[in-house]
Amino acid sequence: MKDTFSSYHPAVNFLFFVGAVGCGVVFLHPAYLAVSILCGLSYYLFLGKTKSAKAFLLMLPVVLILAAVNPLFNTQGSTVLFWLFGKPYTLEALLYGGAVSGVLLTMLLWFGCYNYVLTGDKFTSLFGNWIPSVSLLLVMVLRMVPNLIQKTKQIAGARKSLGKGNEGKLKEGLAVVGALVSWALEGGVVTADSMRARGYGTAKRQSFLIYRMERRDWWLLAVEIILITAVIVSACLGQVNAEYTPEVSLAPVSWGAVFYGIYLLIPLALNGKEAILWHILRFKI
Repeated sequence: MKDTFSSYHPAVNFLFFVGAVGCGVVFLHPAYLAVSILCGLSYYLFLGKTKSAKAFLLMLPVVLILAAVNPLFNTQGSTVLFWLFGKPYTLEALLYGGAVSGVLLTMLLWFGCYNYVLTGDKFTSLFGNWIPSVSLLLVMVLRMVPNLIQKTKQIAGARKSLGKGNEGKLKEGLAVVGALVSWALEGGVVTADSMRARGYGTAKRQSFLIYRMERRDWWLLAVEIILITAVIVSACLGQVNAEYTPEVSLAPVSWGAVFYGIYLLIPLALNGKEAILWHILRFKI
């Protein structure tokens, strides 16, 4: 099923992800983290299907290991679970590690959704006329990770076909990384020269796709602003405060979490609305 939220104006998409990522970085309260992870995971799986599910299964062990390792370096806390290497392994440090890991997982999920929704063309059409150099640089950086992963597989496959894939893991890895770095640097220089030759940044940029704000975009933009403002107000009132060391102190869950959940459910709600309308129209035929 096609993503309805992606069809909205890039400004609407960008504001949503600014709120989702910005709040996800700041909020350490477990209730807000749970809401963000559940909404982000649901939307991430909706966008990528099987590919996203595999990526999430790869993220999960890293996040769990980070949470478990944190008490080894952070020994603050009043509840000692056991002693390890002569240092106390405390419950508070473990909970804090879990919160930090939750923030990391939130970032990975929402940035994964961002890569699906806000494509390079949308980003450059949004900021190309304001900050052309920075806009081009950000687009190149955001597309670098998936390109590097794909290129790594190509280089490894090419070396294996030439009979050079059995030289030891360390030597093979260094050879692949060396070729990958050379390709990335050369690609960056070629892209910069190409854009300079085309006159990028010397005049007002024209997009192949022209995005215009329609009535539905203005309505959704207003809803996003109202909801994120309510979340920010609740944060300023201390309703998202969370302390883990030396003792756990969490603010009671209040109306801010409700507005936060509604805000993060906007993409899924739009897709659900379209699915319901589609089934109603099919039923009427």
